[in-house]
Order: sequence, then structure tokens, then C-alpha cells
Amino acid sequence: MLEVHNVSKVYRLYRRPIDRLIESLSPATSHRGDDFWALRDVSLSVERGDVLGIVGPNGSGKSTLLSIVSGILEPTTGEVVRHGRVAALLELGAGFNPEFSGRENVYLNGEILGISRREMTTNFPHIEKFADIGGFIDRPVKEYSSGMYVRLAFSTAIHVDPEILIVDEALAVGDAIFANRCVKKFEELKQRKVTVLFVSHDLGLVKRLSDRAALLVQGRVMTYGHPSDVVNQYIGMVLEGQQRGEEAADDATAGGTFRHGDGASRIVSCDLEDAGGMPARSINAGEKVRVRVRVRAERTLESPMVGILIRSRLGTDVFGTNTRVEGVEMGRIEPGRIFEVEFEFDCLLTRQEYTLTVATQYHGGFSQDWVDDILAFSVADTRDLAGLVNLKTTVRWRTITD
Repeated sequence: MLEVHNVSKVYRLYRRPIDRLIESLSPATSHRGDDFWALRDVSLSVERGDVLGIVGPNGSGKSTLLSIVSGILEPTTGEVVRHGRVAALLELGAGFNPEFSGRENVYLNGEILGISRREMTTNFPHIEKFADIGGFIDRPVKEYSSGMYVRLAFSTAIHVDPEILIVDEALAVGDAIFANRCVKKFEELKQRKVTVLFVSHDLGLVKRLSDRAALLVQGRVMTYGHPSDVVNQYIGMVLEGQQRGEEAADDATAGGTFRHGDGASRIVSCDLEDAGGMPARSINAGEKVRVRVRVRAERTLESPMVGILIRSRLGTDVFGTNTRVEGVEMGRIEPGRIFEVEFEFDCLLTRQEYTLTVATQYHGGFSQDWVDDILAFSVADTRDLAGLVNLKTTVRWRTITD
């Protein structure tokens, strides 16, 4: 397991290099620098076999936290307790010697982690196969593309039998095939009870892989809990920041709600109806579904948009549309008027549980009222289909003879 207790990290910033020298010569009288707190009183706990995803805007301290947890940086205050061997894949370029070949760097990483050369020789064929960089394995790392580098670095990290795996945003440079391979590997590591701490801007991946998630804003843990709740709150924070014309600020999520917007309109109700027009929380696969959204204009609205978004149980976006996409213009709506928008579509979803998110927005995309997961529903089907959508496949076959 992994425990982070009240960890803070402060850096001393100076306007000019000479100011650092002057302050060091006369620390009692010369105060030339300013304190920058990259982290403040961060406390987290990850149980054995759990996956913790960390999200947050750039500059919020995510990479600093991973560096401290990995042991690369020392915290200014607080402590990190690690139980087990740690393998870390942090920013691109860290950990490998660019003059060494890929093979040499794999063995070097093993030595750093205290793994015998014999054990690394046993693991090497698996590392080489997963990385899939061909003959470049014996070429200097400085000749690698960013994708090749990450393939080898990630493969090395997961094949040294870590008990704690720490991964920064490095996987973002991999291609789709490699990303899918990494997702499967993460799921395998969960089965092996490996503790994983990772940072990603891929919010769908955070929802899919994490048992818990944390939102880090300006060096503090703003929210810690279920991945879907944390991601929804982060999205709301970002959208509110965009509407104010500011970068996301640390007070944007005050109140802890997943409803956000500037209040120019307000969603009054949202109903899901089956093919017979009756309210439903269980829909048969293939039948027609109707989503009815009622909205009250709080201010004069010029061509507002109303949209819906269906998410899977794990929080993956499955389908979303809005009135603008569908070519519906509502024109000018006066304050106090209530209007209704109806979305009707065939339920081509597989047998699972889903949630529905609704929103009203300006034509430019900024939110007036956004309500995450306003209702939940399930899809019933007698067939066991894989994935999230039913593409209504037709199968034909015949015997071919000479």
C-alpha cells in the first residue's frame, strides 16, 4: 500500500540569480525570494491492489506529487510511506541514458531497482515483446521517437514485478494500439494486486481504470472519492473557468456540486420515456426512447442549445448530441418562459447501466445550466453483446465448394 501524510513542497523563487546569492550570504537580514507552494498538506492513501487516478489543471502539482511519492524529490514537510518495490514512469526523458541502447537501459533500470542481472535476463524477452520496437532495441535511445521511448519505458516498469507502479502523463504520446495494450496491462496489474498511482488528462481512462480519484488544484486536494464524481467536478470547474474568461481557479468548485453554469437558464425537469411514452428507468434494447427536457429562461436567450449525454456505468461517454448538431434553432426566448425539448432515438445500447447528463448552453458552448448524471437507467436485452453499442448486425453464411 501507499500512504501520503500531510505532504507539502515549497520552492524559493527569485527574480534575479544574484538575489539567491545575496540571501544565502545574509539569510537573517536579506529576504530576496518568494515562497511558491507546489503542494500543501496533501494526504492520500492507496490500498494494496487499488488504482488511484489524479486529475487537475496544468501547474496544480500532479507531477511534483508523483516525484515525491517515487522518492525523486524530498517533501518540505510531511512523509510518504511505501510498502513494496516502486517502479515509476514519469516525464518523458527521465530514467534512460540517451547514449545507451534500449537493451542497456533496461538492464540499467533493473540494477537501479536492485534486480539481479539473471532476473532481468529472464524478464527481457517479455519486455522486448511488449515494447515492440523491433531492431531499435539495440540502438541508442537518443534515436528513438517519443512513442518508442514510452513503449520501452512502460514495458520495463511493468515487468520488474513492482508492488507500487507510478505513471505520469507519459502514456499520452503512445499510439492507439499501444494505449489499448497498456489499458489491458493496467487491468492485469489490478488482478495481481499491484498498487497503481497515475496522472492522466484522459478523463475517460481515469473513470475506467481507477478505484478512487483525486482532484488536485493549486497544490491542494480539492476532491477525493469515486472517479466519476471527481471527473464530473473537474469538468464543471474547467467549464466555469472558461465562462468567466479565466483559467480554472481553486474556488470554482465551491459547494461541491456537479451542477454548474451561469444561470441564464435552468433545467426544470428531465424525463426518460419508453416507446409507449411512459416514464421508464429500464429500456428494452432496440426500442424507441424519448428524453424530454424542460427549461426555464432566467434571462433573455438568443438561440440557446440544449444537449444530452449518455455515459456508461464507468463514466465513459457513449453518445451525446444537442439541438445545434441536430439542426434545431429555437430563436429568442424571453425571461420566465418555460420551453421543452424532446430527443427521440432508437436505443442501440447493449445490456448495461447508464446515466444521462443534460445541459443548456450558449451557441459558443459555454454552459448556462449543466447537470451531470441527472438520472440513471438500464438497458435490457436477452443477448450477451460485447461493448456499449448494438450495431444491429446481419450475418450471412454459405458453403464454398470447388
